[in-house]
Amino acid sequence: MKEKNIKLLNVDEVKQFVSAAIQCDFDVDVYYNRVIIDAKSILGVFSLDLRQVLTVRMYGENKEFEELLDTLAPDRKKAA
Repeated sequence: MKEKNIKLLNVDEVKQFVSAAIQCDFDVDVYYNRVIIDAKSILGVFSLDLRQVLTVRMYGENKEFEELLDTLAPDRKKAA
């Protein structure tokens, strides 16, 4: 199991994140406070407070998905 923090800044990033999670053949969860959401559920992800840093927990390995998570890191620069 691995964990990474992300911050989703807009609707396109949410769509990209959920689409990538769906491609994983293992469970992926998103955590904020005590709320746990299936990362493969776009409605579930949209129900979270997207102004906050979210924790993604992966129960498998997928290099492409992890690279996407790195691009969604909370400390990245906003695109101009």
